[in-house]
Amino acid sequence: MINFEYARASDVPDAIRQIAADPTAKFIAGGTNLIDLMKYEVESPTRLIDITHLPLKTIGETSNGGLHIGALVPNSDLAYHPLIEKRYPLVSSAILAGASQQLRNMASTGGNLLQRTRCFYFYDTATPCNKREPGSGCSAINGINRINAILGTSDACIATHPSDMCVALAALEATVHVAGPAGERAIPIADFHRLPGDTPQIDTNLAPTEIIVAIELPPKGFAANYSYLKIRDRLSYAFALVSVAAAMEIEGGRIKEARLALGGVAHKPWRKAEAEAALRGEAPDRTAFARAADILLRDARGYAHNNFKIGLAHRAIERTLTQAANGTPQVQAIKKIR
Repeated sequence: MINFEYARASDVPDAIRQIAADPTAKFIAGGTNLIDLMKYEVESPTRLIDITHLPLKTIGETSNGGLHIGALVPNSDLAYHPLIEKRYPLVSSAILAGASQQLRNMASTGGNLLQRTRCFYFYDTATPCNKREPGSGCSAINGINRINAILGTSDACIATHPSDMCVALAALEATVHVAGPAGERAIPIADFHRLPGDTPQIDTNLAPTEIIVAIELPPKGFAANYSYLKIRDRLSYAFALVSVAAAMEIEGGRIKEARLALGGVAHKPWRKAEAEAALRGEAPDRTAFARAADILLRDARGYAHNNFKIGLAHRAIERTLTQAANGTPQVQAIKKIR
């Protein structure tokens, strides 16, 4: 049993005061990732600060036509919200591809962004892991690395980011709003998560004394031509081997704008502006899609057990872009049993 104290925050300023007073404390909302980490003794906070009563559970339109999503909105509520389903169906599809209904009911939107990266060795405290103990080594590089990264890796870490929702947010260029002792600031989703480099223990650019208060979606949701595809070992309750979020605007038989993001392949959702630029002005066909996939995966590097991910990702990108162009997004079975 890990001993820890429990406290409840009354409002956002109180939550910030409490976390600033105890850097070893952790915020807890749905707890769908933190509780697992505590059970495995990967995380051992001295104090849990309950933020479930904070007024961060609303979804509303912004003055510029976008959408403001409170950090404590449950994933299920977000996926099925009328404005999300109508204007940002890519987000809904991505959320519904992740976890189980029970976990989505508990998981918060802000917490989804803060999931720790996935790796067998990160969760196994009997093995060296630079994410748990900086400088101890990366067991995955020469170990069982089937689920690990092929892009943006370093000699210190090849773990992958587990979120589905964040891949869609990356494609849509969402903004994360945070608050801390120095006030509020906005972080573009592309800058929120970090690549491992030589500090793999730091997953995000959120300061230890800051709290996520909201996510903002821009006005453009690409509701007509989008698709989210998740390739995994089993259909239910499994993390992605490769996932793809694709969205585009087609005008006069040509691609006017394209967005493309990958999950399951890097320490953060993976985008490359060059791949999207290569699609602009092109006919939405397999030749253009294959070229974009080549560019997006240009720097991919496989390891002993995950070389297959490179070819798998290439085929998944082509398929997802084709579905988006045809206006026939990947069907999520869970939507049929809603």
